[in-house]
Amino acid sequence: MSTVRNALPEEDLKIVGAALQGALVDLIDLALVAKQVHWNVVGPRFRSVHLQLDEVVTTARAHSDVVAERASALGVSPDGRAATVADSSAIKAVPEGWIKDADAVSILVDALAEVIAGMRERIRATDGPDPVTQDILIGLTGDLEKHQWMFRAETA
Repeated sequence: MSTVRNALPEEDLKIVGAALQGALVDLIDLALVAKQVHWNVVGPRFRSVHLQLDEVVTTARAHSDVVAERASALGVSPDGRAATVADSSAIKAVPEGWIKDADAVSILVDALAEVIAGMRERIRATDGPDPVTQDILIGLTGDLEKHQWMFRAETA
């Protein structure tokens, strides 16, 4: 089987490949967590939280595709399988059942914090090896931080 070739040295490719794979897993799980909470949120702020959760899902899904395609372009096979996501994600599991709106906000603030922390580590790791990947990670981290700010503002 032939694979895509790229200009990155092998050592840099390992660093960048790991960063992209970690980002992909976190983004896929973030979309799943936000959707699970979206389906189960209840309370007086239901509508606003419900709609805000869908915005996070849209962002995470869009960026996961960009991240996976960047990996493919570099010759790194992206792995977004359910088992890989379940084994590798940094996000805590969502509780079963209905979720009060205030708890939903807290769950998302925490989930976004975990993902953002990982993205910031990946930004640092890709600084030298691949500024193009770093730029992708910077952009998506900015979007995630905006979502986190909006959820945090709900508790102010």
